[in-house]
Amino acid sequence: MARSATNSDVFNALGESQRRDLLKVLALGERSVNELVEVTGARQPQVSKHLRVLREVGLVEVRGEGQRRLYRLNGERLKTIYDWVVPFRQFWEESFDRLEAYLETLQLETLQEPQQEEKDEPS
Repeated sequence: MARSATNSDVFNALGESQRRDLLKVLALGERSVNELVEVTGARQPQVSKHLRVLREVGLVEVRGEGQRRLYRLNGERLKTIYDWVVPFRQFWEESFDRLEAYLETLQLETLQEPQQEEKDEPS
């Protein structure tokens, strides 16, 4: 069953790819809405809506500078995601190690096949 959306759920907020894209841009530094529109290619109302959601869950902070509003990433709030992902790191590392070993085995078998065919051919 799908989880219901809440305004305080970081995971639900990151479920939307455009919000993740905004966070990637904001990881590089503060940006205004217009700059985010330009960089992402999204329309201004969409960007504003996504920024509001990100702000409500605490992933983004905003400050006024004259008439402009500048948005920045709140790295502390990303720690929730990091803490959840860390236990899976060992799983992925072990999976990639097994894959690497399997690929090396296949490569060795492929290199040995021509040698085996030469031995089998009558002279």
